[in-house]
Amino acid sequence: MTTTPSSLSVVIPVYNEEDNVPHLAKKLHDALSALGRGYEVLLIDDGSRDASWDRLVEAARAYPRFRLIRFRRNFGQTAAMSAGIDAARNDVIITLDADLQNDPADIPRLLHEMEQNGCAVVSGWRKDRQDPFLNRRLPSMLANALISQITGVRLHDYGCTLKAYRRDVLQGVRLYGEMHRFIPALCSWVGGDISEVVVSHYPRVAGKSKYGIGRTFRVILDLFTVKFLLRFTGGPMQLFGKIAFLFGGAGALMLAGVLLDRLFGGIVGGDYLIKRPFWVITPFMLLAFCTQFLSMGLLAELQTRTYHESQNKRIYSIRETFDSPGA
Repeated sequence: MTTTPSSLSVVIPVYNEEDNVPHLAKKLHDALSALGRGYEVLLIDDGSRDASWDRLVEAARAYPRFRLIRFRRNFGQTAAMSAGIDAARNDVIITLDADLQNDPADIPRLLHEMEQNGCAVVSGWRKDRQDPFLNRRLPSMLANALISQITGVRLHDYGCTLKAYRRDVLQGVRLYGEMHRFIPALCSWVGGDISEVVVSHYPRVAGKSKYGIGRTFRVILDLFTVKFLLRFTGGPMQLFGKIAFLFGGAGALMLAGVLLDRLFGGIVGGDYLIKRPFWVITPFMLLAFCTQFLSMGLLAELQTRTYHESQNKRIYSIRETFDSPGA
């Protein structure tokens, strides 16, 4: 039995890449037109301050199947990725960077892995990464180990933007902050199988990197959010309740010790405990913490219900769009 090859939507955030856009457009056209399947290229200008939009329009006029989205301001890579995913029309969504460090010629590798093994997500692994070690590769290695440990989805290279997703597993995935790098973990949560393939990586030739060590802290904060979403979205009280019982249990034990000391002071030690402020104040503080976390759990439950039932609001604002003729 023959099957129709999956059609592709290639999503690329662009921010201040005017020198790279013409070369990127040609590489995309050469790689995708040789696949023999339907495709579209979505390039999202994330509020660039250079001539990136002009170069994108020129590329869309020169090559078919290019669709452009321009933001009103810089909303960040996650927002740009979300806009591209929202606008995508085809079966498989490919993401990659616009800086030419990812190679569009690697897209067939991801598709082969996906179709050969039936994976829902295929992640690129920049095994021979061409970036400085101390400020790029080392933080990335530590972050990958931490993310893999906390999410339970073990990948060598969460930071590699070159990934392939089946459209159906992205349905319902909402992105905020710096959460685009956690999409594989979020897809795993809804039951998607994940694989990893080695891809090429090249040094940046033009433009400036948008990544820095400061971004690592934002990623770590979002990692806590992802962990919460993966495990406790359906019942936040399961998290806050456990913390409350830890505080409450410790407080109750200490308070019992104080009461026993008061009732049987001669046996325990001559009213030793009740004469120490620590043993009198601390149990009540722990019980207060217990009550506080239980209250937080209840509020989180209400927030979760609101989250699931609220209106669908975008995290970006589109200024204009432009499509290749006939796209």
